[in-house]
Amino acid sequence: MNRKLPALAAALTASIGSVVLLASPGTAEEPAAAAAVAPAAAESPEKLYTGEKLRGLLVTGGCCHNYAFQAVALTEGVEARMDIEFDVVNDGGRGTRAEIDLYDDPEWAKPYDVVVHNECFADTNNPDYIRKITEAHKAGTPAVVIHCAMHTYRSAEIDDWREFLGVTSKHHEHQSEYPVVPVVRDHPIMAAFPDEWTTPKDELYVVTKTWPNTTPLAYSVSERNGKKHPVLWVNQFGEARVFGTTYGHSDDTFRDPVFIELLARGTAWAAGKL
Repeated sequence: MNRKLPALAAALTASIGSVVLLASPGTAEEPAAAAAVAPAAAESPEKLYTGEKLRGLLVTGGCCHNYAFQAVALTEGVEARMDIEFDVVNDGGRGTRAEIDLYDDPEWAKPYDVVVHNECFADTNNPDYIRKITEAHKAGTPAVVIHCAMHTYRSAEIDDWREFLGVTSKHHEHQSEYPVVPVVRDHPIMAAFPDEWTTPKDELYVVTKTWPNTTPLAYSVSERNGKKHPVLWVNQFGEARVFGTTYGHSDDTFRDPVFIELLARGTAWAAGKL
């Protein structure tokens, strides 16, 4: 599949509201400065999974974040750590309400071994539309959910999306550099996690509920009231594994090799390869 763009810069400036097929690392069109997008990807780390190449899908777009940049950092970083190739759907505009065409196909998830959700559509509340997504995952399509995916569809009255995520969150606190404290060290996703890690400037999401099949892996503490909130977790949703993190607001978070390693390990684990 041809996933090249004339230049990586096109991905960083592409207007949200279209399907974006990102360049693979090392293509001729990629400018030398591309290493600055995801510096960890340039280090050629030991791969978490080698074998038949997996197909991944990243769904992104919506308000409040630099999704074009994050898409490049995520796909290049994860592809450097495992044998996977991503398609990227960056659709829905820059607002808080959208229903993207991808899900009109009842078999939208069928080609993919894992789907990453990094979108932000808080005011979309159509239950039939939401269930087009969740039912595919419940049937067995693994997932990784990042940051504003937790606030996506938060206006919906149904809980299907929140049960899929594994947590319920409807607002966040201020941006800061938050220490992340592991609570499960023996999970494969946490195997490479450092003893101490503080996020780049990011947002702490207030988690009001963890769902029954959710296992928190790490938490951060509110600077306002001292409450602990899970920031890394795994969830079993029907037949699907789900890895989630509430972090991922800033570009600097996506430049951080610890964060990219978490996304790679979470992707490999969700796909059953870790």
